[in-house]
Amino acid sequence: GADTARPVDRPNLSKDYLAGTAPEAWVSLRDEAFYAAQNIDLVLGTRVTALDTAARTLVLSDGTSRSYDALLLATGADPVKLPVTGDHVCYLRTLADSRAIIARATQVKRVVVVGASFIGLEVAAALRTRELEVHVVAPEARPLERILGPEIGDFVRALHQEHGVVFHLGRTLGSVEPDAVVLDDGTRLAAELVVIGVGVRPAVALAEQAGLTLDRGVVVDEHLATSAPGVWAAGDIARWPDARSGKAIRVEHWVVAERQGQTAARNMLGKAERFAAVPFFWSQHYDVAIAYIGHAEAWDRIDVLGSLAARSCVVVYRAGGKVAAIATIGRDAENLEAEELMERGDDRALDAMLERVRVELS
Repeated sequence: GADTARPVDRPNLSKDYLAGTAPEAWVSLRDEAFYAAQNIDLVLGTRVTALDTAARTLVLSDGTSRSYDALLLATGADPVKLPVTGDHVCYLRTLADSRAIIARATQVKRVVVVGASFIGLEVAAALRTRELEVHVVAPEARPLERILGPEIGDFVRALHQEHGVVFHLGRTLGSVEPDAVVLDDGTRLAAELVVIGVGVRPAVALAEQAGLTLDRGVVVDEHLATSAPGVWAAGDIARWPDARSGKAIRVEHWVVAERQGQTAARNMLGKAERFAAVPFFWSQHYDVAIAYIGHAEAWDRIDVLGSLAARSCVVVYRAGGKVAAIATIGRDAENLEAEELMERGDDRALDAMLERVRVELS
């Protein structure tokens, strides 16, 4: 892969490690001895430049080639880049990116984060933990509203404001100067560090070159197999048929990628295992974790069971008369129970569980 570091616990790059509350030793998933013992050859700092699915060969950026019997495409996603430059402008995707932000953060006082995405807000929380002045610039009226709805959006905004973050919502980045950013309305914000987190795009160039079927990602079947024999895909690039929603979906979260990699590996070894896991992710904001199970690109209504202010609630997203997703704060047991019921497809039991929670938290 293009990364020069061994595989890492990527969520940590925007959470504890970036905040300075976890050592770098925690970041690598495995040490070098593990890969050697498992006969795994890590080819770091090297891209695949061409894929021939008929000949089952790869060409690498160092000019060498490899043949394969089974291939997994897990190329992930790349940060969306804005047309601005500067030594103090950073993005966050890799360990090197996180190291660069940390190095700069130890020398500055004022930071502007562009984008109220999960990454953007987690960076804001991490840098506030380092006691830096943080401003967040984003075009939406509420952070995370498109994914989590207005109730959690308002809660997240208030939580960050309680910790000293200053929001500039309904605004976009106009330009970047050596010591400041200028917003679209002319507002000038002092900034010795600018971190941009405005989303990612699936890295599908190799799949496109190889002629695989694409649809805003790499199309795979229920076994995560692509349109080319002997080639599977997993993680941020994979669009798969989700049994619960009945739709083809693509999800950009760590746990989904991890679980898909496991299913794909078994199928590459000859199994015929369906990927049936319900999507899950979590997002950390200071001492508050938001856990989310399911997938709701849209909803008919949102029910808040319990209290967001008390940080003890279950937020239910309903679409087409059924539960599409659930977000919880301070209610991990309910999140795990909902995950089990969703994977079983037992909507009656899921509704009964949610009614029990509603009564308990009323």
